[in-house]
Amino acid sequence: IGGIMEHVEEAGVHSGDSSCSLPPNSLPFGIQQQLREQTRKLALGLNVVGLMNIQYAIQNGVVYVLEVNPRASRTAPFVSKATGRQIAKLGAQVMMGRKLRDLGATEEIVPAFFSGKAAVFPFAKFPESDPILGPEMKSTGEVMGTGRTFGEAYAKAQAGSGTSLPRRGRALVSVRERDKPGAVEMARRLIAKGFDIVATDGTAKAIEAAGLACRRANKVREGRPHIVDMIKNDEIHLIVNTTEGRQATRDSMAIRREAVSRRVTYFTTLAAGLATCEALDHLEDVDVNLLQDLHRELKP
Repeated sequence: IGGIMEHVEEAGVHSGDSSCSLPPNSLPFGIQQQLREQTRKLALGLNVVGLMNIQYAIQNGVVYVLEVNPRASRTAPFVSKATGRQIAKLGAQVMMGRKLRDLGATEEIVPAFFSGKAAVFPFAKFPESDPILGPEMKSTGEVMGTGRTFGEAYAKAQAGSGTSLPRRGRALVSVRERDKPGAVEMARRLIAKGFDIVATDGTAKAIEAAGLACRRANKVREGRPHIVDMIKNDEIHLIVNTTEGRQATRDSMAIRREAVSRRVTYFTTLAAGLATCEALDHLEDVDVNLLQDLHRELKP
């Protein structure tokens, strides 16, 4: 096994646009073992010689296979940097007839540190584009950050991608129905870090029901002053907005475009918002790690 990368965003967001962590940040050990076992069975059953990448989805503890690709992918360089093992070279050597045992690569390397990947998006250069993430790939590159915790690695990766995470200010939270329990937890963590919370009506009710302070904001169709007005007036410093359905997605497009125009940090998935809460704990961590130093710690 070359490595297991856990996506921050849920399935439905293109893998090239999703942030990720190696080793996994939240996957239980038992699930990871299932992934390893299924990967071995697939590789042997398909008689793949060389590199193979697999995308899995996990729901309620059940592992589903999304796709199996008998080739390298854009994740190969990331895994190589994270593990200190040149997996593309290994794959090529195996295809030429070498054996993994002769190459000293029979066991997986699981680093004691985290490597976080963040995608780089061109939205600032294309103001008419919609930054909402989905199955269509929109990123134009990716960066990597390392740290002793997932939060530190994620914070560094976000900084490398050009995303500026605010240390304090006012956070706008507006989420779909199934994200509301998570939004309450996110609001609690943001408040603990000194943020004021602004939310649309349904989200605000959920946050207030949990005993948390929250100011209500109008959606664009609910009258002025509304969310876009607040963004234009520089009253919003962080936005987490998730949508479901075509109408809701269309209604929130003005919010996304204004946020991009004003360079307001904006996330369209709850998972990214929660990961940001972890990253906020590490914005002051300025340790610089040489990959060569980190790789010296690695052992199969």
